Amino acid sequence: MHATNESCRWLHERLESLGSAVRYPFSLDNLPLNGINFFYEEGEVWGHGGSKPRIVRIGTHRDVNFRSRMGEHFLTSESSMQFDATKSRPHDRSIFRKNLGRALLTLNGDPYLEMWNRDFTRDEIKVQYRRVRNVEKEKDLESKVTGILRKRFSFRFIIVSNQTERMGKSGLESRLIGTAARCDECRPSNSWLGLSSPVEKIRSGHLWLVQHLNSPPISDEDRGKITSAIAITKDWLESFIQGQS
Repeated sequence: MHATNESCRWLHERLESLGSAVRYPFSLDNLPLNGINFFYEEGEVWGHGGSKPRIVRIGTHRDVNFRSRMGEHFLTSESSMQFDATKSRPHDRSIFRKNLGRALLTLNGDPYLEMWNRDFTRDEIKVQYRRVRNVEKEKDLESKVTGILRKRFSFRFIIVSNQTERMGKSGLESRLIGTAARCDECRPSNSWLGLSSPVEKIRSGHLWLVQHLNSPPISDEDRGKITSAIAITKDWLESFIQGQS
C-alpha cells in the first residue's frame, strides 16, 4: 500500500476509536476549548475497504475558540439569522458554510454567487453593496446550508491545547489535511455536492478545503502526537461523562 494511503487509513481507524461522531443537536458546552475537528458527510465513504465514512474536512482554530467555531458552522445561535442589508451573514464568518453555499448556487446556475462571495464583515463592502443585496434570498440559502450541515454532517475531535502544535503550516493541521487530500484511494461519490463547487481545489481535492492540500502526510512523529492526543481526548470524554452523571 502507498505510504500516504496507509497513513490515511491509519488516521481514519484511530479516530474511530474515539467512538461515535458528534451529530446535531449538541451542546457547545459539551465540547473542549481547543482541538482539531474532522468532519464526515453522509454518503461519503473511505476507499480502504468497506463502507466506513471518509473525512471530508479537517479544521482548527485560534486559542479557546473551538466551541465558537463549531457554533458558527452549525449556526447554534439563531440570532445570527437576524441580519439585514447593513450586516454580515453567517457564512461571512464560516468558510465551510460559504463553500457549501457556493456549491449550491453553482449547481443551480444562480448568478447570486457573485454577491455570496462578498465579505460583508468589511464596512466598505457593506456600504458599496447594501442596496443591491437580496437579503431574503440570502436568508433562504443560509437556512439550506444550515439544514445540510445539521442533517448530513458529523464530526470527531482530538484535543490539542497548544496553538502552535495545532495550526497552520507548522502544526498538525497541515499534515493531517495533506494525508487526507493526497490519498488516492479515498475518492468522492458521484453525488458529492463538492463536485458542483466553483472552486477547482475543492472539486479536485475531494475535501471542503483549499489550503494545505499539497502538504506532506503525517510522519511517525506526528503519529505519536496524534496517538497521545486521542488518549487525552478519551480521558477528557470519560471525565466529562462522569461529571454529567
